[in-house]
Amino acid sequence: MLPLLAAVLACSALACATAPARPPPAAAPGAAPGTAPSPGAELRFEPQEVPVSPLDLELSGKNDEELFAVGTAAYGAGAFERAAAAFARIADRFPGSRHEPAALFDAGLAYQELREWRLALERFRALSRGWEGPDALEAEFKVAECQYQLGELGDAHATLEAIAVRPALPAQDRVRVLTQLGVIELEEGRPEQAETTLRRALGAWQGLGDRERVDPYYPAQAEYYLGEAYRGWFLALELDPSTGEEARLQEALEHKAEMLLSAQGHYQRAIRMGDDRWAAASGARVGELYDAFRRQLLEAPLPPGLDDQAARAYRQELHRRVRVLAAKAVSAYEAALGRAGRSGVDDLQVLGEAQQALQRLKDALRDDAGAGT
Repeated sequence: MLPLLAAVLACSALACATAPARPPPAAAPGAAPGTAPSPGAELRFEPQEVPVSPLDLELSGKNDEELFAVGTAAYGAGAFERAAAAFARIADRFPGSRHEPAALFDAGLAYQELREWRLALERFRALSRGWEGPDALEAEFKVAECQYQLGELGDAHATLEAIAVRPALPAQDRVRVLTQLGVIELEEGRPEQAETTLRRALGAWQGLGDRERVDPYYPAQAEYYLGEAYRGWFLALELDPSTGEEARLQEALEHKAEMLLSAQGHYQRAIRMGDDRWAAASGARVGELYDAFRRQLLEAPLPPGLDDQAARAYRQELHRRVRVLAAKAVSAYEAALGRAGRSGVDDLQVLGEAQQALQRLKDALRDDAGAGT
């Protein structure tokens, strides 16, 4: 019975499928280009085989209620491929079902879990365009998230801008949309615009009443990315003692220190917001700031006019003076990793980098101590 059922399903799927685009049939010899074949001409198409998966067979014949139950159970069990198939089938086969809006949203969520961003985008977009209300608004945010994950930053920014101009947008969502706009602007290489937008997000947060400040995720994210903007400016400032211009070098050092302290201030405010994820990431970035400052000082060109002996003495003194930066970096890395461990945050790339940097710095401090510097 199953082979026959599979054949019937395959034929049904083939009948419903949209035929792929084909080149126009060749004109008869001597006919003008683009002339349609004469009536009665025989057209032949190669047969196509549409594979039918066991999941297709399992879901075939189920109504929308049954599919919704299957999808809900599968999603709860972490079987996201099965959940996505069940929810998508409701949306495709049962338009007008009372479960259609939820099925569109849940299909999008399941595709997100599978990192099928294009498929997720299609479902969220269908919901945002066909319905109104909180779920439709959330679907618009999800559309922007999918576009971001697909690298379509311009489209994501446009989607978020359309949300931001809504006059009746809830206050918490205004904080969220401005934060996400600022993140995209920073990644597009517009740090000045990003700084303005992120400060607007924090201003909107400050304007909320105490009872409305329930979730610190987005203001913490805004502070973190303000730190990222200043970290970028800090890293871009070069130190070059080889020019021999002491006044210019001193000015560059002071400017660099200002950028470091500004970045650190935003990261520390993100930590104090109380969101474990952004706190752990921010703590690791503080360690990275001091680590980077130390490395840039050690790797800077030597001042002019030093012979070999003077150069060695200069390097030794420099190593001695930057040990305080290494110690600050170690302390920040350890605090960030400790908080991440206690809160269960273990999926951030910056934490893996912090673990490696921490060991490197400890080795460097031990080597410096052994060398007597």
